[in-house]
Amino acid sequence: MDRALIDLEDAVDREGVPAGATVRHLLAHTAGLPFEGAEAIAEPGTRRIYSNAGFEVLGAVLEDATGHDLPDWVEQTVLAPLGLTDLEVDGSPAAGYRGSVRDLLAVGRELLAPTLLPEDLHREATTVQFPGLDGILPGYGRQRPNDWGLGFEIRGSKHPHWTGSRSSERTFGHFGQSGSFLWVDPEAGLTAAYLGAEPFGPAHVAAWPGLTDALLADALPGEGGK
Repeated sequence: MDRALIDLEDAVDREGVPAGATVRHLLAHTAGLPFEGAEAIAEPGTRRIYSNAGFEVLGAVLEDATGHDLPDWVEQTVLAPLGLTDLEVDGSPAAGYRGSVRDLLAVGRELLAPTLLPEDLHREATTVQFPGLDGILPGYGRQRPNDWGLGFEIRGSKHPHWTGSRSSERTFGHFGQSGSFLWVDPEAGLTAAYLGAEPFGPAHVAAWPGLTDALLADALPGEGGK
């Protein structure tokens, strides 16, 4: 899916986006935009600020680059090739999609062995971007550093964290305030997804690390932890 319609270093020339911000900055949550709202709060590349606003800008950038409405483009280039039958892509690209565990696991398997992304782009997406930046991991407080790739959070040495003590530092993925997660551990060759009935809260903080460790222990008996 390397169509050269957009480049990571393309400047994002949009109202409210700080001068010098690029597509890479938006994907890595370093464009300087806040969690919500249009007023920048930092210079690009200086802080890791988890930003729904940044991903909404990114959706508009993609629409301009592809010439398609974002839901139609996602349907054609992601959902159809992966056979995702339950995923609904209406709403905000930052927080508005809905789907099933089955579809989440299909995405996880794709991220373990990509068929849609070129190998070099997948490698970059799962590698820390702008290393050393601190930031708030929602629900878990300030992380030093708060490592992210391109769209994916990277576990690194974060503590506390929503993955487990057995998870490799290369583990990447995302969790949502809907009480859901998807992680991919490339060293274990394993992916896992969770969809809950309750919004994210203290119960998830308490339960998810143990759940992850149990999944890894079951899949990798005799490994003795990581």
